[in-house]
Amino acid sequence: MYYMDMFLKHYGTPRHSGRYPWGSGENPYQHQMDFLAQYRELKNKGLSETDIATGLGMTVNQMRKERSNANETIKQANINRAMKLDAKGYGPTEIGKIMGGDEGAIRESTIRGWLEQGQREKSATNKSTADVLRKAVDEKGIIDIGSGTEFYMGVSKNRLSTSVELLKEKGYEVHKVKVPQANNPKQFTTVQVLCKPGTTWADVYYNPDKIKTIEQYSHDGGETFKPSFATPTSVDSSRIYVRYGDKGGTERDGVIEIRRNVRDLTMGDSNYAQVRIAVDGTHYMKGMAIYSDDIPKGYDIVLNSNKKSGSSFDDVFKKMKNDPDNPFGATIKEGGQTYYIDKDGKEKLSPINKIKEEGDWEKYQKNLSSQFLSKQNLPLIQKQLDLAYADKKAEFDEICSLTNAGVKKKLLEDFAEKCDAAAVDLKAASLPRQTSRVILPVNSLKDDEVYAPTFKNGEKVVLIRYPHGGTFEIPQLTVNNHNEEGKKFIGPNSIDAIGINSHAAGILSGADFDGDAVVVIPVNSKVKVNVKKPFDELKDFDTKAAYPKYEGMKKMTSREKGLQMGITTNLITDMTLAGASDDEIVRAVRHSMVIIDAEKHELNWRQSELDNDIKSLKDKYQNGGGAGTIISRASSEERVPERKQFFYSSTNIDPKTGEIKLDETGRTRKIKQVNKKTGEVTYKEELVLVESTKMREAKDARDLLSVNPNIKEKKYAEYANSMKSMANEARKEWLKIPSEPANKESKEKYKEEVKSINDKLTLALKNAPRERAAQVSAYSIVQQKIKDNPELSLKENKDELKKVRNQAIANARVRFGAKKEQILLTDKEWEAIQNHAIGSSKLRDILNNTDMDDIRKRATPKAQAYTVSKSQQSKMDAMRNSGYTIAEIAEACNLSTSTVSKYIKG
Repeated sequence: MYYMDMFLKHYGTPRHSGRYPWGSGENPYQHQMDFLAQYRELKNKGLSETDIATGLGMTVNQMRKERSNANETIKQANINRAMKLDAKGYGPTEIGKIMGGDEGAIRESTIRGWLEQGQREKSATNKSTADVLRKAVDEKGIIDIGSGTEFYMGVSKNRLSTSVELLKEKGYEVHKVKVPQANNPKQFTTVQVLCKPGTTWADVYYNPDKIKTIEQYSHDGGETFKPSFATPTSVDSSRIYVRYGDKGGTERDGVIEIRRNVRDLTMGDSNYAQVRIAVDGTHYMKGMAIYSDDIPKGYDIVLNSNKKSGSSFDDVFKKMKNDPDNPFGATIKEGGQTYYIDKDGKEKLSPINKIKEEGDWEKYQKNLSSQFLSKQNLPLIQKQLDLAYADKKAEFDEICSLTNAGVKKKLLEDFAEKCDAAAVDLKAASLPRQTSRVILPVNSLKDDEVYAPTFKNGEKVVLIRYPHGGTFEIPQLTVNNHNEEGKKFIGPNSIDAIGINSHAAGILSGADFDGDAVVVIPVNSKVKVNVKKPFDELKDFDTKAAYPKYEGMKKMTSREKGLQMGITTNLITDMTLAGASDDEIVRAVRHSMVIIDAEKHELNWRQSELDNDIKSLKDKYQNGGGAGTIISRASSEERVPERKQFFYSSTNIDPKTGEIKLDETGRTRKIKQVNKKTGEVTYKEELVLVESTKMREAKDARDLLSVNPNIKEKKYAEYANSMKSMANEARKEWLKIPSEPANKESKEKYKEEVKSINDKLTLALKNAPRERAAQVSAYSIVQQKIKDNPELSLKENKDELKKVRNQAIANARVRFGAKKEQILLTDKEWEAIQNHAIGSSKLRDILNNTDMDDIRKRATPKAQAYTVSKSQQSKMDAMRNSGYTIAEIAEACNLSTSTVSKYIKG
C-alpha cells in the first residue's frame, strides 16, 4: 500500500505547539497524512478554504503551505520506497502491485515517473559528493579516500566509490601507495588517494606527508555537506527589544523570548534551549530561549536583563571572543546549529546556537551529593547511604550469579570501578521520583508555588541548586499546574523545565533564569527533607554595593574564582557538619556570595574575607585551613609518585585482598635552581608526581575523619569503606574466572551468527581511527590557538583553555564522524555467544562496544526473575524505608508488584 492511503483520521484537533503537533505513530509520515485527511474531509463537506483554515487554527497561506509540504513529503516517501524495490530487482508492474496493496495496483506510468525522479536525485547527490572531493583535492593536492573515508564524510561506501569514478572520468588520478607507520617504520599501511590530474604514483610515494584527510561532513547521506561548526550568523540589534531591570527584566533575567514562526529564529524540535545568539557580529546574548507571544510590535526578540534603563550596549550584551571556533567561550552541542530555508529559497544558518536543549536536563545523574545530604538530619543520611549500599550489594550478587565468564568478567571490572568512584564522591542513592529540571520564570506564581507539569498538582517538592550552601537555600514549594502563565510560557507537556518566581529563585543561592538547573525532590510523610527559613541578614545583601572595586585593584581571575569557591564551599560543609552557629554560617555564606560575583563584577573579595573573619572560621573548623572533615577531604587532591598504567591482570591485583598493586615508574625530572646571590644554575632531580585524591589513596576512610568526628562523619566513613571493600571483592572474584576459548563445534554451528557479529564489531571498531584522527586534529587546533594567544597556557586561564580543548575535540569528532557505534545483538547471536562460538578476547571487544544493560538482562538466569536473594530483599527493604512505592521497587528490582509485596517489611 502506498503512503497516500496509509492514514488514520483524527478529527477535532486544531494545530498546537509541541514536538509532535499532528500525533505520532509507527508511520513516520503520520502527521502529514492526518493533515491531508482532515483537509480532504472538510473540503468534501463543501467548506471553503477560509473556513477550513479557521477550523485548523491557521491562516489560508499557512494551510496552503502545510498542504504543499505534506503532499511533497508523501511523494518523496513513495519515490524512496519505489527506488528500494527497484534495487531489489522488482519491475515497475510488480512495484505498482506491492505499493498499491489492498487499494489496487498503482499505474505503471506513475511508478516509472517516481523511478526517473529518484534516479535524477541520486545522480545529483553523487555529483554533490564528487564536488566536495574535487574541491578538497584542488585545495590540498592529495587526499585519503581509503577505508573509513565514507564514515568521515557521512556517505555510503557505494556513493563514495561512484563519486570517485565521476572524477576519474574528468582526469583525476587514484593511486595506492604504502606509507610507513609512524610508530613502526618497518610496517606499512596501504593508502588509497585521490589526486589532481597529472599526479603520478611516484609523486605520492615520495611525499607521504602531503596526504591529507577530507574535512567536510554530510548529515543527510551526501546530498549536502556542512562543516561540523559553522561560524555563527548574527541578528541585527534593531530586532531586539531589551526589557531592562526597572521595566520588569529583573524578574526574568536570563530569558530570551523569541517570536513564534519567524523563519530564521528556529530552535528545531525544541520548545526551549540554553543558547548563545550573536548580535551585530560583535556581541552576543546568552540565556534560556523560549517562544513567546508577548513580543512588542516591530521586534522579534526580547532580551530580559537586570541592567537599568539607559545602560550601554556593552553592559547589556557580551562581547564576542576573538576566536572564530569558539566565539562565545562555550561548547555548542552536536546538532546545536540549525539551518532553514529563507524566503529566497536558499538554505541559511540560524543565528541560534544551542548549548543544551529540551530533554538534556532530564539526563543529569540522579543521586544525592554529600554537599547536600551531609547537611540533612541523620535519619535521612542513614537511609540513603544504606540504600546505596544495598543497591550495590544486590548488583554484585547478581553479577556473581551469571554463567557467561566473559560477560561476568566485564561487569565485575565496571562494578569495581563504580565502587571505587562511589567511595571518593560519597554520593548516596536518590530519593523517590527525584529528577533534574531547568528553571524558568513564572512570576504570577506565589512565593511558595512551582509550576511543574511532570509532578502531581498539589504535592510538595523541594528544590536544590549547587553549589549548595545550607538548608536555608532550599525552598519548599507546592505544585500548581493550573497556573495560566505557566501553561502559556512553559507548556503543559514540558519535558524537563519548571517555573518559579524570582523570589524562589533568590532563595536558591542567587539562581537566575539563563539555564540554571535544580534537583527536584517530592516530599511527604515518608520523605522528609530538612529546610530552614532564609537568614534575614542575607535577604537584602548587595555584593556589588558592599564590596565595589577600587582603583588599581587586581581583578579576580576565573581560576581564582573556582579555587576560592571550592575553599568556601568546603568550609561551609565542614562548619555545618560540626554544628556551627547561625551567625558563623551567615559570615561564611555572605563571603561565598561575594566570591560568586567577584569575577563578573570585579568585587573586592579580599576585603570580604577580612570583614567576615574567614580565617578564624578556618582555624576553628578546619584546623587552620584546608579540608576539615571526611566530606571535604575525600576528593581533596593528593600528589603521589607516578605509577604504571593499570589494566586487569593477575600481576596488578593482590589475590588475597583484591587491592590494586602498581609499581612506581621511577620517572624523574630535573628542576632548575638559580642561586640568587651568585647566579649559579644547578639542577635538582625529583620524582614525577601525579594527581590523585585523599580518599582514593586511603586504605581506611576513617583516616580522613576530623579530630572530633560526629556520627554523620562516621557514617560516611563506614559507607566509603563498604564501597572500597566491595570493589576489592569484585576484583578477587575476577581473578577466579578463567578465559574461555571459542568452541570449534559451536563456531561452525553458528557460523552465520559469528559472521554477523564480526561485521558489527568491524563497524564499531572503525571508530578507533576516526577518534585518533579527531584527537590529532583537535590537538593541532589547540596548539595553534595557544600560539596565537600565549596567555591561554597560563595557570590562571586553565578553565578557558579547557573550554577551548572541549570545543576543538567536539568539532573534530563530528567532522571525522568519531561516534561510537553500538553493537546490537539478536537473540540468535546471543545464543551463539552463550554457546562459546566467540572466544574471550573477541567477546571483550564486543562487550566494550555494546549496551551492557541489555547484556546483563540476557545473561541473568531466568530463574532469578522468580527468586529473591537476600541482597535483593535488603535492597527492597532499604527502598521501602526511603519512601519508594511498591511499583517503584518492583521496577527497580525487575520483579512483579505481587512478588515485592510478599517480601517487603511493613
